[in-house]
Amino acid sequence: MAIRRMDHVSVVVDDLRAAVAFFVELGMETAGETTVEGEWLDKVAGLDNVRVTIAMLRTPDGHGHLEVAEFYTPAAISARPKNAPANTLGLRSVMFLVDDIEDTLRRLRPHGAKLIGGIGQYEDRYRLCYVRGPAGIIVALAEQLS
Repeated sequence: MAIRRMDHVSVVVDDLRAAVAFFVELGMETAGETTVEGEWLDKVAGLDNVRVTIAMLRTPDGHGHLEVAEFYTPAAISARPKNAPANTLGLRSVMFLVDDIEDTLRRLRPHGAKLIGGIGQYEDRYRLCYVRGPAGIIVALAEQLS
């Protein structure tokens, strides 16, 4: 059997409201929110007494989905180092194609976004940058040129 699609990427945060506001400002749309718990979740997560609120967001084209989760029990733990750099092993960033990289940065700064390096240009194709987003994750932004 082959993969049918990539369904979503999950991000664990310590402030669900702030994280949702960040991604909505980026241009994502809310698709729903729920609190889940129970034996089935404990089994899937490999944890005991899990209680988590999940907000599902989608890109405007409806193809990309991001699950943002805030754990109540057990409490979420921080990765080490807390603000790991881009070359850290494992999932490090989620990238979004945006219309205007400067405007996007301007809108995200009030939501806590911090530019990691600077804005770079790859040939005559893209302008790119990394920002530190909710819970320290790296959010990559790309603006396609011409």
